[in-house]
Amino acid sequence: MGKILITGGAGFIGSNLTEYFLNKGFEVVCLDNFSTGHRHNIEPFLKNPNYKLIEGSICDLEICRAAVENADYVLHQAALGSVPRSINDPITSNEVNVSGFLNMLVAARDAKVKRFVYAASSSTYGDSAALPKVEEVIGKPLSPYAITKYVNELYADVFSKTYGIECIGLRYFNVFGRRQDPNGTYAAVIPLFVKQLMNHQSPKINGTGDYSRDFTYIDNVIQMNELAMLTNNPEAINTVYNTAVGDRTTLNDLVTYIKKYLTEYDEKIADVEVIHGPNRVGDIPHSLASIDKAKNLLGYNPTHPIEKGLKEAITWYWENLK
Repeated sequence: MGKILITGGAGFIGSNLTEYFLNKGFEVVCLDNFSTGHRHNIEPFLKNPNYKLIEGSICDLEICRAAVENADYVLHQAALGSVPRSINDPITSNEVNVSGFLNMLVAARDAKVKRFVYAASSSTYGDSAALPKVEEVIGKPLSPYAITKYVNELYADVFSKTYGIECIGLRYFNVFGRRQDPNGTYAAVIPLFVKQLMNHQSPKINGTGDYSRDFTYIDNVIQMNELAMLTNNPEAINTVYNTAVGDRTTLNDLVTYIKKYLTEYDEKIADVEVIHGPNRVGDIPHSLASIDKAKNLLGYNPTHPIEKGLKEAITWYWENLK
């Protein structure tokens, strides 16, 4: 089948990719320094003979070289996510997301991997007000995090043209699902709201709740990574794709959905009130992806709209957080 290096393989997305490709018969090497990933995410894989864990940082070029040795593909997920984190500490975000990314590109180039697929971000669209978001039209970044992810795209483009390495970027739109961490200062909105409601605590919406996002379930993201990694279409490589559903949900509607599905397990959750706070610095008001490019060039067909994904995610959280 082949050998895949998954950076950030102990994280939310990385561990789901690991599970999927191990089940498909691939060899998987995980590189992670556990700064945001968790050992419990990879515990089920440790006894699999096709799995190898390398503990280390993408900021160390020699570790990157060791991790990518004999790999056919790289699925680069390692990064410091979160817009607020990057605003609070732009230097570390740049070090990991830009310098670490460059280390991985150099290591992958020198190891002559077949393809380098990396996690890009919808934050790259910045202040562009156009909806839906189309890959070729972006605005100015609104946060240090957005700058780092756009720089990734620029580096990948230069490396493909200069060194001939095949690169595909996947602009993730608000990914959610099983194993996404509900704890910590920078927890994503869906697992955070789920945890709070399960504990009968009021979730806090930033702003009026009219901001909207293209929430994308993890299974759709796995599909996009597989298509990008294995496509034989020469027109499909050395570019970027929106990785989303192509639909948007307001934060108010999101909370309504979450309460509805959690109430099936605990009727008291229906009575938990929602509170509102100020808008977050660096947030874009609305996000909606066009997925036509991915459909046309990769054959992408998302299997999970928001409600189906939320039902599955909430089932997982209820079974694993109680």
